[in-house]
Amino acid sequence: MASIPHLGAFRHGGRLREAMAAYPDVREPWLDLSTGINPEPWPGARAPDRALRSLPDPSALAELEAVAGRAFGVADPRRVVAVGGADIALRLLPLLLNEGGVALVAPIYGGHAEAWAGRKPQMVATMDERRAAEADILVLVNPNNPDGRQVGRDALAALAAARSARGRWTIVDEAFGETAPHLTVADLAIERLVVLRSFGKFYGLPGARLGFVICGNLLAQQFRVVLGDWPVCADALALGLGAYADEAWRATTAACLATQARNVDAVLSAAGLGVVGGCDLFRWVETSDAHRLFAGLCARGVLTRPFAEHPTRLRFGIPARDNLERLRRALQAVRHAA
Repeated sequence: MASIPHLGAFRHGGRLREAMAAYPDVREPWLDLSTGINPEPWPGARAPDRALRSLPDPSALAELEAVAGRAFGVADPRRVVAVGGADIALRLLPLLLNEGGVALVAPIYGGHAEAWAGRKPQMVATMDERRAAEADILVLVNPNNPDGRQVGRDALAALAAARSARGRWTIVDEAFGETAPHLTVADLAIERLVVLRSFGKFYGLPGARLGFVICGNLLAQQFRVVLGDWPVCADALALGLGAYADEAWRATTAACLATQARNVDAVLSAAGLGVVGGCDLFRWVETSDAHRLFAGLCARGVLTRPFAEHPTRLRFGIPARDNLERLRRALQAVRHAA
């Protein structure tokens, strides 16, 4: 069995080439479970050729923001700003909100820690900690990545309102919001509340690079100035317009993902793994031999997500229905080889 590569190489999911280089003897097509991305994407059409031969139309961008806003429950489309992936938005926020202390509710998606690194953010365990309450800018993910922790809508709304009244910002990353729509605060129209949404995860099309910032009108205008006239490409426009308008697909997919997540729980539990968190796009597992299990699965062409800072944890994305048996067999083989 190949030795485990340095875990820094896997600082986020989707590093399939690194895994392939570290495990060159794998002969089967890789099963990439390192990310929380829907394995059965929205099936609509990309942009037609004529759209790729011209600059994106500003009216199409406005329409996309309105359609997405309706899907998020946001009445005012001026508060919805399309960006080339939510990761772009979270990295622009420190430039636009360029004063004050920052607190991050940890564990948290690594991109947030990187984005705010220059401000030496404080890591807090809960949003109720004194350091969190007093921070000028508070950042959290809900449902959280990587552990699936959830903060109830009412509690989060009250917190954001109280912080806004004191002139403080609250940033809520809802990248996995479609799996828990009851948690969203995107529809709230208070100032100093910023919500980030991702297209690629739930709709299964991360390569489209589409995301949204939902915020007050002044910050929205600042984002639009920084992003310019063409913040997203023709494919992102076409896919977003079609997918966000497809309410039937969204409802059916949410139900199917919930069922598949329970099926994954059964497979993981049968392998002796304790499921300690997650959402309907990934599972957060605790096991004393997490890094050995990661390496053993890689040797069988199954890529999961290890964490150098959490050596007893492993994250599993949700496989397509026809790959669930392969995951079961790979886990069984690694356990028998121990």
